[in-house]
Amino acid sequence: MKKHIVCFGDSNTHGYCADPWDCADGGDRFNEDERWTCLLQKRLGEEYLVLEEGLSGRTTVFPDPLHESMSGLDVIYSVLMSHEPVDLLVVMLGTNDTKERLGANAACIALGLERLLTKAASVPAWRGGRPRILVIAPPHIGEGLYRRPEGEAMGRGCCEKSAALAPYYEQAAKRLGCAFLDAQGLADFNRSDCMHLSRRGHAQLAEALAALVPSLLP
Repeated sequence: MKKHIVCFGDSNTHGYCADPWDCADGGDRFNEDERWTCLLQKRLGEEYLVLEEGLSGRTTVFPDPLHESMSGLDVIYSVLMSHEPVDLLVVMLGTNDTKERLGANAACIALGLERLLTKAASVPAWRGGRPRILVIAPPHIGEGLYRRPEGEAMGRGCCEKSAALAPYYEQAAKRLGCAFLDAQGLADFNRSDCMHLSRRGHAQLAEALAALVPSLLP
């Protein structure tokens, strides 16, 4: 059986494209030749199965009063069980947690991540009963977001909270025995809304993960 890698995240795992000119198909989602999950599959080869579990708007644990089913904590059990046996869970969340209406600072967002990781580790879906989790701190939201209509909905303080996440995430990952990767400076956000990966950013992230993932598995 192939090694199952579950990629659990938000719109940057789903592949949302904020700039249609950056996408070969001109749509609002990068295609299978552009998304980091699909590129990772191609780089890792046939011994691996990379499973996409990205949802636009998803948070670590926070319900969103404007959108339903956004809390990752509410679905992580069913996601992992549907893909058992799971060899590696890759979690990249936090961008949506910075929304002003959710009222969480960077420290609280990291506590939410820690709660999600603890739940994930307890799910009986792991191959050999051993959880293996990689935490990715997403790139920082750019100040250009505030000049966009999306910035009004996200609210104030998003950029500052986003920039503060990585150290908290790294500490949480260390406490729980998870691997950690900081994507800041590693994968580019676009210059349109400044909070979604560009096509180049998807390729950069896939390249970094292709080098890292095999070392996390037996």
